[in-house]
Amino acid sequence: MTNNGDRQKCSFQLFRYAPDRLRGEFINIGALLRNTESPSQIEVRFTHDWRRIRCLDSTVDTAQLEAMESELRRELSQNPDSELMRILDESLSLSIQITDRKGYLAESLPAGIDELMRLYVDSPKRERTERFGGRAAIQAKMRMQFERVGVWDLMRKRIAVSQYTRPGDPLRIDAGYRPNGMIRMFHAVSLEPGVEMAKVLAFSAAGLRAGVERLEKAALELTAVIEPAAQLGATDDAPDHLEMYRFGVETMEERQIRVLTTADLERAAETARRELRV
Repeated sequence: MTNNGDRQKCSFQLFRYAPDRLRGEFINIGALLRNTESPSQIEVRFTHDWRRIRCLDSTVDTAQLEAMESELRRELSQNPDSELMRILDESLSLSIQITDRKGYLAESLPAGIDELMRLYVDSPKRERTERFGGRAAIQAKMRMQFERVGVWDLMRKRIAVSQYTRPGDPLRIDAGYRPNGMIRMFHAVSLEPGVEMAKVLAFSAAGLRAGVERLEKAALELTAVIEPAAQLGATDDAPDHLEMYRFGVETMEERQIRVLTTADLERAAETARRELRV
């Protein structure tokens, strides 16, 4: 066990989402941990699971919250003395609050931020594993892998397809980035409830690709990330499930959509790391 004397003296603050201050309701959505003896050492992390926030406010724009997390990381890495409230005011809205600083002893900043998230922000592990599934689970795994290699903050998030197709198109692609000469986009498509998500993405692919080529002067590689077949019980022992799974995959591939499973995300993240030179 690590002695307290071996731990780093830190301070932490929590980020809270409070859509209606008069009601006094809030949910912790993230944490900031700072080494008080070396203030340039800072960790910022927001939750990956927005379900509790949506229960409090069904209209919450989680893309903006993710953008805030990325902006905080960039700003504080470049200027550790930046005023947090100024960043919050400039980047988002009055719905975000930050608590006063409190002392904290951490083995390391990564271990400390993990513990703070577990204690104050994330749902209990059993609840997460029992209820976290479908498209949200794929999105979380996608983010985890791209964060692991340090490229998540460099990627565009929730890309509005309407800017490439026509006004009113509601589809938003989860994430993407632009290496030399092309654009790569990634979208979580769960086949757990059926093939509807696959059909929607397949329907939009041609218009999106043409719009990207017209406006960005670049080729588009559109990737759908799905669950492994075995995870959904799509095996030879369950031919109906297997046929549905294959139909979803083939429907997308026929529209020139690259299909990966969550097991392939580590490789895709390493490719992004090389292409973005991280």
